[in-house]
Amino acid sequence: MVSISSSSKSSTIMKLVVMVAVVLVVTVVDGQSCNTHLSGLNVCGEFVVPGADTTNPSAECCNALEAVPSDCICNTFRIASRLPTRCNIPTLSCN
Repeated sequence: MVSISSSSKSSTIMKLVVMVAVVLVVTVVDGQSCNTHLSGLNVCGEFVVPGADTTNPSAECCNALEAVPSDCICNTFRIASRLPTRCNIPTLSCN
């Protein structure tokens, strides 16, 4: 059986703590970045409301949409689709 010294255990634990901290920071930064990109889509609001007079998005809207990473959009839709269940209301059925 191999014996591990106390300083070796401490070093290993410290490395693990640092790795977890890095993962948490990257996750928070990604989330903040996604929020920033999504807030830029406010310029598209008038183009996504049912019954809107204008159906062709502006160049400003298209540029804002292009700036949003696809994983940010997909994750946002995934999270939004869970809201009815989490709010204890019937799930949405869109035709």
